[in-house]
Amino acid sequence: MLTQKVFLFDFDGVIVDGMNEYWHSSLLACEKYLNSPHILFDQKFYKKVPDNFKEIRPWVKYGWEMVLIVHEIIKSENSLKNFDKSEFINKYHQNCQKILKDNFWIAEDIQKILDRSRQFQIDRDFKTWVNLHQPYFKVINFMEELKKRNIKTGIITTKGKIFAEKILKQLNIFPEFIFGYESGSKMKILEKLILTYEILGFIEDRKKTLIEIKQNEETSHIPCFLADWGYLKYSDRYNLSNEIILLKLDNLEDLLAI
Repeated sequence: MLTQKVFLFDFDGVIVDGMNEYWHSSLLACEKYLNSPHILFDQKFYKKVPDNFKEIRPWVKYGWEMVLIVHEIIKSENSLKNFDKSEFINKYHQNCQKILKDNFWIAEDIQKILDRSRQFQIDRDFKTWVNLHQPYFKVINFMEELKKRNIKTGIITTKGKIFAEKILKQLNIFPEFIFGYESGSKMKILEKLILTYEILGFIEDRKKTLIEIKQNEETSHIPCFLADWGYLKYSDRYNLSNEIILLKLDNLEDLLAI
């Protein structure tokens, strides 16, 4: 019988709002490391996250995809600013693959470029980089309350582990474990964790990820919660199965009854 209890969290969109950081880091990656002939830089890009980027963000699964989105938004010709956003979204995955193919890029290389951009900012001005992340304090308080009840906490994110750790340390959050994109898919991580832990819940803001968890025979018993405050598509809040619960920030404390 498993005696170690753990509650799991996604990171961006659940513990922190990293919208500003993703835009700035992806923009810097395009400017410093991508070497694309199709973009022309203007410092005004850094002043505000454009609505197009915010609206496409809920479709993103991996960090490297955001570098592609930024590239398309700031292109000197046929940019996403002028292109029909809904057309891009309707075939989001195919469009990301097309951008990679058209530019002879590899997803893993784009991820490394994004990581280099983050490390550059950390080395230059760590405080400014950290402050691009806005914490959800109610989630942090919930995590602290779990620890008081001897329930472990863990984070599974598609962000690089080293960067998630730096942010969490500044927020004085020290989960038992952090899995970044380097550890593989969230499903594979969960399949390993259930061998050791009783997972009391997983809070995630990507509906498709939760559906996949529930459809997997090995992980279907894990209680899944969709973070209402995260990067959700408009349709995500509706037509949820009974197995996935839409969770609001104000209702976090209700989970302590578990």
